[in-house]
Amino acid sequence: MVTRNRLDFSYAPLDTEYKAPEIRTYAGDARSLDLIENETVDLIATHPPYANIIPYTHERNKGDLSSIHSIDEFTNEMQQVAAECIRVLKPGKHCAILMGDARKHAHFIPITPRVLQVFLDVGFVLRENIIKLQWKMKGTRENWSGTKYNFLLIGHENLYVFRKLKEDESKTKFKNSMKWW
Repeated sequence: MVTRNRLDFSYAPLDTEYKAPEIRTYAGDARSLDLIENETVDLIATHPPYANIIPYTHERNKGDLSSIHSIDEFTNEMQQVAAECIRVLKPGKHCAILMGDARKHAHFIPITPRVLQVFLDVGFVLRENIIKLQWKMKGTRENWSGTKYNFLLIGHENLYVFRKLKEDESKTKFKNSMKWW
């Protein structure tokens, strides 16, 4: 309901040939987009749950991505999400995923590089990495007693913007351009 509301806005394009897109929403699991046909989506924008930080279901369903404690298991599940995203996305179109890292027992858990790698592994190329700075968030302020944490707070998230290559493009072209990496 919230998604449909946010997508309900008017748009006055400059292009007279513009055709309003068909907007469909589904409730389901990003690891299985079986209601969506291959190469039919123009844009994917997602902010999946990660690292058991915020529960997305009240019952903490076993299959819910937000209930996975193991980063290895989470990465494996995100491989399925990436595979489904590239399957449904039209060639040349974009997939944007907002992810953050986490802390466990005051130690930094680098989730975002692992998610980045699974999306690259399924065939996406990275168009942009936009750093979203966090401010006035519970995780970036002093704790309730006014004392400082004994570690640096995570003050950003990564917005990875991937592109699905067109059939006439070669992934080798992109790999060769980043040999320094």
